[in-house]
Amino acid sequence: MAARGPGDQPLPAREATKLPPAAEPETANASALVYNDRGEYLLHLRDYFPGRIWEPGMWSLLGGGREPQDATLEHTVRRELAEEVGLHIADLTPFATEYASDNAGATVPIAIYAGRWNGDPRELQLTEGVMLAWFTPDDLHRLRIADTTSDFVRRHAASFPASTAPQSGLALQEEHRASPHGTVLNVIGVHLYLERFDGTVLLGLRHPDSAFAPSTWHVLAGHCEQENAITCLIREAREEAGLHIERQDVELVHVIHHIDKSGDRPRMGLFFRARTWGGEPELREPDKCTQWKFWDPAALPDDLVPYTRQAIEKIRNGELYSETGWPA
Repeated sequence: MAARGPGDQPLPAREATKLPPAAEPETANASALVYNDRGEYLLHLRDYFPGRIWEPGMWSLLGGGREPQDATLEHTVRRELAEEVGLHIADLTPFATEYASDNAGATVPIAIYAGRWNGDPRELQLTEGVMLAWFTPDDLHRLRIADTTSDFVRRHAASFPASTAPQSGLALQEEHRASPHGTVLNVIGVHLYLERFDGTVLLGLRHPDSAFAPSTWHVLAGHCEQENAITCLIREAREEAGLHIERQDVELVHVIHHIDKSGDRPRMGLFFRARTWGGEPELREPDKCTQWKFWDPAALPDDLVPYTRQAIEKIRNGELYSETGWPA
């Protein structure tokens, strides 16, 4: 959810400060200063709805307002990243606080968290706004962007070591050339097939507000970041369910190449079995998953992600590869 002022009115007056040690008011906002190893910063072009949203038609940081289920402002920014673009960043560090004032003079603090991500914005599923793009600090003067946002980016960029200093715009354009004609990037999804000794399989019930498959059962899963697939699996299992898995206990049991609906980006789903693991599933991210349950694979729930149902059936049949959603 994008940050807004009371009554969805714009918040004109803004200033930046260092982050207070433990200031977490009930009414607050949080934003993510996402950067990569090339010294670029991820900015979000907001919808142009004057009078309805904050900073209409401007480039801004991803983020939004704190909600009752958010225990901390870090939970707020993580939830917003998941809801707005389906992005998870392992390490987010408090960086600064911005203050925005509404027309009534009320002050709304916005906590800024910095995090590194080296992915392609074109692979993210944007649910709010117009687009996402990487920019260097040298590009900011060409954008319609708040002065405080520019200041945050430049201040953070100044802390980069020389080896990761922002590159020139021309060099970045060379790196960001389009893929060869006919090439389509595929999203890599990593899935945990966790089967107990009695043959039951772990599924999680996705949160009703999830951008993907709300109120639907699904295996524990996540998108690869700047990491290999097994590292992603181990990280997601720990972060989402408190499960501890060792690399040597993981085996690939199925690959499904699928398209959810016509026009969507193709996806390659890797399903890994954990032969052994530590811990019992617990709700580590209740904003994503509301329940963990082991199901008999012969009696799976009706409201199950379709490609997950197919993958489980293929795994039980010993089939390593399948496809779904492609035109006949």
